[in-house]
Amino acid sequence: MNKIDTRGMSCPQPVLMTKKAIDQSPEGLEILAGDNTAKNNIKRFLESKGFSVEIEEINEEFILKAIK
Repeated sequence: MNKIDTRGMSCPQPVLMTKKAIDQSPEGLEILAGDNTAKNNIKRFLESKGFSVEIEEINEEFILKAIK
């Protein structure tokens, strides 16, 4: 499973990084997001591509686990 860290990046960079990562690892992905906006945008993007997304919050940061 591919892992990417998008903390500290402003949109649309986290979504663009996610798109690139799912092109390389189409079965699953783990994304670390640093804020609510990035979390929501990444989640919407992944769901539009057919992924199911689980979100875990740790110290005001988010881990999104996407599985196709």
